[in-house]
Amino acid sequence: IGDSDLVILLISDAAQAKLYKKVFAAMKPGATLGLSHGFLLGYLDSINETFPEDMDVIAVCPKGMGPSVRRLYEQGKEVNGAGINASFGVHQNVSGKATDLALGWGVALGSPFMFETTLRSEYCSDIYGERGILLGAVHGIVESLFRRYVRQGMTPEQAFTESSESITGNIVKIISTQGIKAVYDGLSGDDKKVFEKAYSASYKPSKEILQEIYDEVSSGNEIRTVIMQGDRTDKFPVGKIDGTYTWQVGEEVRANRDEDAIPMNPFTAGVYVATMMAQCDVLLEAGHPYSEVINESVIEAVDSLCPYMHYRGIAFMVDNCSFTAKTGSRKWAPRFDYILEQLAYTAVDNGVATNEELISDFTSHRIHGAVVECCKLRPSVDISCDTASSTKEIVIE
Repeated sequence: IGDSDLVILLISDAAQAKLYKKVFAAMKPGATLGLSHGFLLGYLDSINETFPEDMDVIAVCPKGMGPSVRRLYEQGKEVNGAGINASFGVHQNVSGKATDLALGWGVALGSPFMFETTLRSEYCSDIYGERGILLGAVHGIVESLFRRYVRQGMTPEQAFTESSESITGNIVKIISTQGIKAVYDGLSGDDKKVFEKAYSASYKPSKEILQEIYDEVSSGNEIRTVIMQGDRTDKFPVGKIDGTYTWQVGEEVRANRDEDAIPMNPFTAGVYVATMMAQCDVLLEAGHPYSEVINESVIEAVDSLCPYMHYRGIAFMVDNCSFTAKTGSRKWAPRFDYILEQLAYTAVDNGVATNEELISDFTSHRIHGAVVECCKLRPSVDISCDTASSTKEIVIE
């Protein structure tokens, strides 16, 4: 560290919180601190501390996990140059060259496009997003829909296919290339009405949890939760979730999967899209720019995380993601599960009328045009999860 002009700090969030003083002390005068997301600023905010004033502080934040960044870089260099989109932020610019350095770093990562943000805005949207539709919410949605479909008479295998597989193998692929509204526009007749009922019933319950998550993140409470959870891990190691019935059924379904036969379940689509739109609206109402909202709530989900979920399972993603994301997903997924079960699905079953105003707000939402433009800027190749790669993936056994 002491000899480096640019210190890129990629240790875990919990480790950053414990070691930041030693890192700062070891850096030479005029060096730049580089971060891959804004957690450390969030932690410093929560304890009323700041970065040393004599250093540049920048962030380049790929919208995907490490293996995705490397795989798309390797694939994209052979096909029109592609990688994971990234945000960048300049928190301190003592030298006057911090922006150039951040952009150069992003180019080196292979990002096809980058959008400017602030470290504070980034950590709020990033930590919030992974507790929402990126990980925690999709976990809760699938658990609740799986049980619902089994109760309705489906076999466990069919229930998993109509819930998890429909999301990761069909719905997100449409969103990735055509936008969110294309999911709705592709339905007709009774299927469109089923989507509307599910969307209408799910939007406000999901938004209630999402607003709570955003408030917890922006206040610093969620960051303190991560730190405290890290302090408890020696005594209470984090267990795995993939042994439960839902995810065991998923293993069987993936082993016998026919990609061409994965359905578009309109009820599943309504619940998933309602949660994604609610997540976007919470960020927009908090003042986040469209570029950040879309990347943190849509693109990272459909182009980076869901392909891995489709390949190995949502439970695998939860068990093997970063400690911060894992902590958040395990905390908030049950909240989405319960509120959808208690409020959304009961409203549908009790014949509550579709809220036409909500449907109109959805179909006319300004975000749709912005998402379509972002679709045009997506990586030139789909991320591959099973091809040879120099990526070293550590799997928790």
